[in-house]
Amino acid sequence: MLVALLAAFLVARLVAWLIGLALKELRHPLRGVVPCVSRFPLVGCAWQMRSFQPDSKLWFQFFKTPNSFQLSPDLHEKFAEYVRRFGSSFMGFVLGHVIVVTAEPRHVDALLHSQQQLRKGTMYLALRGWLGNGLLLSRGEEWHTMRKIITPAFHFSILEQFIEVFDRQSSRLVDRLEPLSHGSSAVNIYPYVGLAALDIITETAMGVSVGAQGDVDSEVVHAVKDLTNVLATRFMRPHLLFPQLFRLCWPSGFRKQQAGVNCLHQFTNGIIEQRRLLLARQAHQVEPEKRHALLDTLLRATVDGQTLTDKQIRDEVNTFIFEGHDTTTSAVSFCLYLLSRHEAVQKRLFEELNEHYGQNLSRGVVYLDFAELPYLNCVVKESLRLYPPIPAVARCLEKDLAVDGGYVPAGTNVVVLLWQLLRDETLFANPLLFHPERHLGAEASRLGPYSYIPFSAGPRNCIGQKFALLEMKTMVIKMVRHYQLLPMGVDAQPSIKIVLRSKTGVNFGLRPRSY
Repeated sequence: MLVALLAAFLVARLVAWLIGLALKELRHPLRGVVPCVSRFPLVGCAWQMRSFQPDSKLWFQFFKTPNSFQLSPDLHEKFAEYVRRFGSSFMGFVLGHVIVVTAEPRHVDALLHSQQQLRKGTMYLALRGWLGNGLLLSRGEEWHTMRKIITPAFHFSILEQFIEVFDRQSSRLVDRLEPLSHGSSAVNIYPYVGLAALDIITETAMGVSVGAQGDVDSEVVHAVKDLTNVLATRFMRPHLLFPQLFRLCWPSGFRKQQAGVNCLHQFTNGIIEQRRLLLARQAHQVEPEKRHALLDTLLRATVDGQTLTDKQIRDEVNTFIFEGHDTTTSAVSFCLYLLSRHEAVQKRLFEELNEHYGQNLSRGVVYLDFAELPYLNCVVKESLRLYPPIPAVARCLEKDLAVDGGYVPAGTNVVVLLWQLLRDETLFANPLLFHPERHLGAEASRLGPYSYIPFSAGPRNCIGQKFALLEMKTMVIKMVRHYQLLPMGVDAQPSIKIVLRSKTGVNFGLRPRSY
């Protein structure tokens, strides 16, 4: 009897909770203002999300729906469909919680420009195990303090020192590709660029290169690869954002993430200690080391008279590695891919480079070169427009956000679709056309400040965007000067997993340049 009463009580509480959530959905202030994609009460958009990301075996196993697994579109395609059906802003519910998605420039401006809406979206919590409370995930006063500390590390006088690293590691990339440059078959450039980018970010961020391009079997290389792959999957699987469900539903992924985090934390801790000892020795030298690693800024920083803890430093260094590895890999790979598919653009870029550098392939890239290469700048900007490495960003509102005819209440996750915004035909003529010239002259001047934002915008924009652009341009210069990029191999099939990737690789052929 007691068991029956207890069961009845629990059922009644569950029903009351569900009714409360349903009423919360019905009374939401955006009802009737922003179109809703949720077809079912309570379950809401989780039902649509069951078919996202068809390249994930985990999602297939979790839902056991073979047909939708094989035929469902990728995330950017689904969002494009929703934009066509519902307009540039729409929303969905899951158990009473609302997610607002927008590619409307006015709303993007209001959100990203706000000094109050600085909290990252809930989905970013999947990164907490690796990045801790680094700049990407921190908030409030801690974020403001660290942003102030780290910003000087990206001053042009320091970035100028890194060009030598960009150039040297890019030359190593060119050398590694030489055996594949016979022009008779396609090369998937993504993993090669990824190893070069890893060498660059570790050397510039920590002062020590992991030698990834020369040691692909390195534990650190594998740890970064395993971590980014696991986190990419978690990012797109709502149930895996919760640590308990992650461990229960995907134990092998959980173990792989833990092993990767432990490996990288040990590596980072060792480098921090080495760098601290080196700086201490240099303090007594007449001529200390000239190159300034980003880690040095953290080791010398103080907050209220106290130096940063090892954990604070480690979190920031790991954030540098995360944000400066996969994103640059994506940006460079897709830029080279576009050049391989557009012969006229590649020819014009090569002519600009040849006019500036001449036929001496041993001449290195220096900081002053970039101001003399305007078409290179247009090519890079246009490739970032078509293939932004971070196709969407998200905020969890800390205060109500006013929108047309209503407001988005605090606590709501708002996703900004950079992919759709950067391909908006009302902003860009022939938006699917790779046309670098659009970034010259009158057409470029007509764009609003929040129309072209591949690195996000506002107070929480990418702090390392100048670093990334210089690295990207250096790699493109070295590749185009040494190789003709040929339209070979299967076309890229974009897939959004934190950063933009391709399910089919990023493929083209290589042929040595003849001068």
